[in-house]
Amino acid sequence: MGKEKRYREKQLKFRVTDQELATIKQRKEMMNFKSMEQYLRRVACGSPLYTITTTSIDNIASDVSGISRNINQIAKRVNATDTAYVEDLWQIKAAQEQLTEMIKQAFSSLLRIKD
Repeated sequence: MGKEKRYREKQLKFRVTDQELATIKQRKEMMNFKSMEQYLRRVACGSPLYTITTTSIDNIASDVSGISRNINQIAKRVNATDTAYVEDLWQIKAAQEQLTEMIKQAFSSLLRIKD
């Protein structure tokens, strides 16, 4: 039987300092690459690399949770008193507008990554 041919036949070797190796390893881990080969190939071939943080999504989720609690408190008060206060409705509207703005900013950030 013959030897199976590899998809990638050529091998590159190069030397780096301890500091350079530490930096390369740190960036590979930060970008969640499984292998050094995969990371170095992507960097060398000019493929764009992105680190996406979930901070915006976490903030939105936290705000949604807070808004939900406020709405539940308002609903309990309305059910107990049979009265809906205008201030409560304005509070819900303001929270909704804030949430909408946060979502727009998060999507805007994601769209900029595409370019």
